[in-house]
Order: sequence, then structure tokens, then C-alpha cells
Amino acid sequence: MELNKELFDLASNEEKKVDDIVRPSITYWQDAWRRLKSNKLALIGLIFIIVITLMAIFVPMFSKYDYFTNDFKVANQKPSAAHWFGTDQFGRDLFVRVMYGARYSLLIGYVASFLNLIIGVIYGGISGYLGGNVDNIMMRVVDVIYSIPMMIYVILLMVVMGAGLKSIIIALAISYWLSMARIVRGEILQLKQQEFVLAARVLGASGKRILFRHLIPNSMGPIIVTLTLLIPSAIFTEAFLSFVGLGIPAPKASWGTLTSEALQGYTSYPYQLLFPALAICLTMLAFNLFGDGLRDSLDPKLRK
Repeated sequence: MELNKELFDLASNEEKKVDDIVRPSITYWQDAWRRLKSNKLALIGLIFIIVITLMAIFVPMFSKYDYFTNDFKVANQKPSAAHWFGTDQFGRDLFVRVMYGARYSLLIGYVASFLNLIIGVIYGGISGYLGGNVDNIMMRVVDVIYSIPMMIYVILLMVVMGAGLKSIIIALAISYWLSMARIVRGEILQLKQQEFVLAARVLGASGKRILFRHLIPNSMGPIIVTLTLLIPSAIFTEAFLSFVGLGIPAPKASWGTLTSEALQGYTSYPYQLLFPALAICLTMLAFNLFGDGLRDSLDPKLRK
């Protein structure tokens, strides 16, 4: 049967373009970066983190003042053009001391986060993927370690190894991965019921491949957010330990050590306490702002 051409109208050029994709497709991470850039507070936090990290690296290297050289002729001077943050009771430039202290405080925060990432993700991933009795035993181990205050770890390590950077890092390595392990375990328990895991099993993928190539990469959003929010917690923990005398020994300085030293004369020289305390507060605020923005950016429910 021959069709009558008069019954049909040819589509115009405008009608042909109705189904065209006018917006280029973007990946999950590209969309997350686009939404992160629209969050001004998160961007301010990220810029501050980058700036304080670079200053901690380069300011002590190129400054004409040493962080440990005493000069009693200029002791306890107020902030000026020569000494931006003033000087301490030994005549040491406080600006250089704060930047040098940032090295230790940020180093501890970054190292603790790296150990948190490695240990927590692997432990929580294995626990969630295997499930059953293995999961119960592994989580009870986490509960036992979590129930012991970290201060006990620090004191015991100091008795054996002495006070210092190594003791703090090991103490954080023992206890800081627990939260990450719990979060990863919860994510894996949800994801392993999805169809793509069943498809990988049908295709003959091993449990190791399913865990590290499929489940953990699909959990990177919560992992990165948790990692970002735990860095300021590690910085504050180090500052507290150094403040009470369990941290970095003199003449080295972290932000906690500087605040502890300045506390003795804060009524006469309040600026010696103000600047290291302000550095701790601003850094923690920057990490929290960036972490909150990152959490909103990586949430697939908010994707448009």
C-alpha cells in the first residue's frame, strides 16, 4: 500500500533541534567542582588553607629572623613594622614563630588524615564487605579502642618514647581512624546490595577487585568529607596536648606550645597569646567551612 505524502508535513529546522543536547554532559566530579565554586565560604576556606600552608613552608625559609635565636634587646616588643606580631620574652620574632609552628600543627593534621584514610578505609571496607561474624568481631575491636581515651595513649607513648612529634603522630594513628572505619563500613553495607556489585560477581570479579575497584570508589564522597573535617580535629588535639605540656618540646614550637608559653604573661603582653590562638581558630574555621561546602558539593541529591 502506497502512503499518501499529502498526509505528512516535513519537520522544520527548529523542530529537528528539539531533541538536541544543548548542555554538554559533565561528570560527577566536574559537577561537584562547579557547585563548590559557587559556595563562597567554602572557597574562602580553601584559599586560606592553601595560603597558610604555603606560608608555613616558605616564611621561615626566607625570613631574616630565626625561630629559636634569642635577642633580649628586643624582648616583649609590641607588633610593629619590624616585627609584625611582636616578639616574645626571649626576643624571638613571633610572626616567624607562628609560621614555624604552623609547620608542626599542619603536618600533624595532614599526617593524621593520611593515616586515617589508609587504615580507616581498608579496615571499614573489609568489615562492611565481609559482614557476618567477621564484621561483628572487627567492630567490637573498634569499640574497645574507641572507649580508651587518647590521653592514655599519649602518656604511655611518652613514657616509652619521650615527648615529641613522633609520640603525637603514633597516638593519633592509633585512635583517629575509628570514625572513618565506621563511616566506610556503613557505606559499603549499603552499596554491596546494589546491582552493579551483583553484575561484577556474575562476571567473575574477585572480592578484592569488587571492594577496591567498585565499592570504595563509589564511597569517595563521604570519605573525602570526613577526611576534611577530621584535619581540624587533629590540629586542635595537637594544640591541646602541646598546651598541657605533652606535645612539641622547646625550642621547637607548635601553635599549642606558643599559646602555653604566652599564657604566663597574657595580661601584660596579650598579643603573644592572641596571634597563635587566632591562627588555630582561623585554620579550624577554614577547614570546617571547606568541609561543609565539600559535603554539599558531593551530595548527589543536590545535583542539578
